[in-house]
Amino acid sequence: IFIRNTLSQKQNICVTKMSTRNCQGMDSVIKPLDTIPEDKKVRVQRTQSSFDPFEKPTNQPTSPKFGKADSYEKLEKLGEGSYATVYKGKSKVNGKLVALKVIRLQEEEGTPFTAIREASLLKGLKHANIVLLHDIIHTKETLTLVFEYVHTDLCQYMDKHPGGLHPDNVKLFLFQLLRGLSYIHQRYILHRDLKPQNLLISDTGELKLADFGLARAKSVPSHTYSNEVVTLWYRPPDVLLGSTDYSTCLDMWGVGCIFVEMIQGVAAFPGMKDIQDQLERIFLVLGTPTEDTWPGVHSLPHFKPDRFTQYSSKKLRQAWNKLGYVNHAEELASKFLQCFPKNRLSAQAALSHEYFSDLPPRLWELPDMSSVFTVPNIKLLPETGDSVRVCGKTNSKGLTNSKH
Repeated sequence: IFIRNTLSQKQNICVTKMSTRNCQGMDSVIKPLDTIPEDKKVRVQRTQSSFDPFEKPTNQPTSPKFGKADSYEKLEKLGEGSYATVYKGKSKVNGKLVALKVIRLQEEEGTPFTAIREASLLKGLKHANIVLLHDIIHTKETLTLVFEYVHTDLCQYMDKHPGGLHPDNVKLFLFQLLRGLSYIHQRYILHRDLKPQNLLISDTGELKLADFGLARAKSVPSHTYSNEVVTLWYRPPDVLLGSTDYSTCLDMWGVGCIFVEMIQGVAAFPGMKDIQDQLERIFLVLGTPTEDTWPGVHSLPHFKPDRFTQYSSKKLRQAWNKLGYVNHAEELASKFLQCFPKNRLSAQAALSHEYFSDLPPRLWELPDMSSVFTVPNIKLLPETGDSVRVCGKTNSKGLTNSKH
C-alpha cells in the first residue's frame, strides 16, 4: 500500500510538472487560452509511449523503430538547400517511401530555428492537404524530419504542362489549396511562403502544403513579423512596402498569384530586378495606391509617392486573358489580388465562392484527413498543353485539345 501511494504521488507530481512545462511560453505563439473559443483551441498531438516499466524484457532481436536513424534507407538525393538536404527514402518499419529532410547541426549555432518551427507546427497539423510529418530523428550531427513522399510539386507540374493548366484541374488544385489554408488559418497559423515549389502534387492529383520553415503561429495581441518573407514574385505589396503588421491576408495574396499562374501559364508578377520593379508590375495592373484606395499606405516605411508611376487599375483579363475563358475566375482572382490587405478574401470564404459552384457538395463535408479524390467522379483530367478548353470546347483561337 505504501509503495502504491508513493507511486501515485510521484505520478501526480509528474503530471503537474508536465502541465506547467507545456503551458510555459505558449502565449508567445498562440492566442492566450482564455481568449480562444473552446472549439478553436489547438491541441498538440503527442505520441503516447507504450513502454511498461513492469514488463519483463525479452531477448528477441529488436525490429526497426520510429525515431531511429537506421529505420530509414536513403535512396537518392532530391535537392539541397542552405541548411538541409532532402532525400528520397524508404521506411524499414513499414516499407513505405518517405522524404528525409536532413538538417545539418553545428555546435556553435545549434538547431536552425526554422527547423524547430517547422517540426513543432507540423506535429499538430493533421490534414489531407498538408504534408504529413511521420517522424523526427535527432542525432548529434543532424536533425531529420521524415515526411510522406510526394513525387512532384506544382512548379514542376506547370513546367511539364506549359501554357496554362486544364481549367478543371486548376479548380481542383485551388480548392485543395484553400482547404489546407483554411485549416491552418483557423488554428492561427500563417504559412508565409506560398509558392508553386511549396505545393506538392501526388500522382493522383492531391495537393499538399509543404515547407513550413517560415510559418508562424499568429498571436494576439499582434506581434510584428519580419517582412523578409515570401519569394518576391508571390510577396504582397504591403510586405514589399515594409509592413510587418499582417495576418492571414498575407497568404491570400500568394493564392491569387498562384491561381493566375495556373490558368495563364506564366507568373502573375515576375519581377526581374528588385522590390521597386516588383511593385511597379503590381501597380501596372491593380493601379498605384492612394489613401483613398488603401487607407494607411502613406504611413508604410517604403512608400514614397514620387517613386512610382501613377497607374490606373485595369480589368484582370487585360493582363491575363485566359481568366476571361473560365466562369467566375476573374472575379475570384480580383478578390485575392487586393493591394489593401483587409480587402482580400479569406480562405474559408473563398471556398464558398461561385467559382466552385459546379463541384459536388460532398467536397465541403469531408473530414480533415479525407482526400477530395475519395468523392466519386473527382479526378484530374489530361492536360491540354497550350490550348484552353472550357467544357470540352475549343478556345477563341480555334485550338483543339489534341496536344498532350
